[in-house]
Amino acid sequence: MTIKIGNALKTIVATGAALMMAVSVAACGPSAATPSDTASSDSGATSSSENAKARSLDDIKKSGKIKIAVFSDKAPFGYVDQDGKYQGYDIVFAERLAKDLGVEVEYTSVDPAARVDVLTSNKVDLVLANFTVTDERAEKVDFAKPYMKVALGVVSPEDAQITDVSQLDGKTLIIAKGTTAETWFEKNAPNVKLQKYDQYADAYNALLDGRGDAFSTDNTEVLAWAKANKGFKVGITHLGDDDTIAPAVQKGNKELLDFVNEEIVKLGEENFFHKDYEQTLEPVYGDEVNPDEIVVEGGKL
Repeated sequence: MTIKIGNALKTIVATGAALMMAVSVAACGPSAATPSDTASSDSGATSSSENAKARSLDDIKKSGKIKIAVFSDKAPFGYVDQDGKYQGYDIVFAERLAKDLGVEVEYTSVDPAARVDVLTSNKVDLVLANFTVTDERAEKVDFAKPYMKVALGVVSPEDAQITDVSQLDGKTLIIAKGTTAETWFEKNAPNVKLQKYDQYADAYNALLDGRGDAFSTDNTEVLAWAKANKGFKVGITHLGDDDTIAPAVQKGNKELLDFVNEEIVKLGEENFFHKDYEQTLEPVYGDEVNPDEIVVEGGKL
């Protein structure tokens, strides 16, 4: 996937980034703002209430709410705006799922490393938090059909730009715990010092403060962030394998999984995710990004 960096800048990213830490939300994972070198990834997260029984579709309908875990600090995919409302690409999808199910959404803000745990402990029914599909995660949760494509990217200061992974040897790379970036660099770049944070907001603040040499996460995210923050550039726009992003439910919750899969297929027939892109992502990326490089319709790659 090739994504170019444009010059257009929209306030949606800046608004989400500025307010993501100020809004009180129900966090479902670790919330410490200090870096740690020993935190476990989300794929191995456990809970004392692991394997709590998932709610059935009837349970969800009777309650009038579907509980969905999303990011509150990852504009333009999932963030909280200045009015305290959730916005973004994942949120538009979540609202449509709830509408077609005949219920409202009860959002839970989640840190990357807690995405598995909130499902296994039955804190939420569904995770829609830019969740990249991996074999390790699929052992813990059930993924639905994909609705996005993604790879890793690396953003760094323009005056000390990182354009190749080899330039990070002996340097400090900022990452969010429980992300594919953490896994990739631990496996493929052992000479890179990883500075880990629970929340994206803390990770980006660390980069702004100069506590690390670069930051890595999904290329779609770092490209959007660099547009909103002058002096930074995505020197590596595609790293690792092309991956997919998909909703996730508790392992064995076939009823909800089937509903979500049927929805994704149905929404694909109306080009829903391209319309979602136009509403939430195009204002950030402009016309320099081909939506077909990001969007997946009907769960078909």
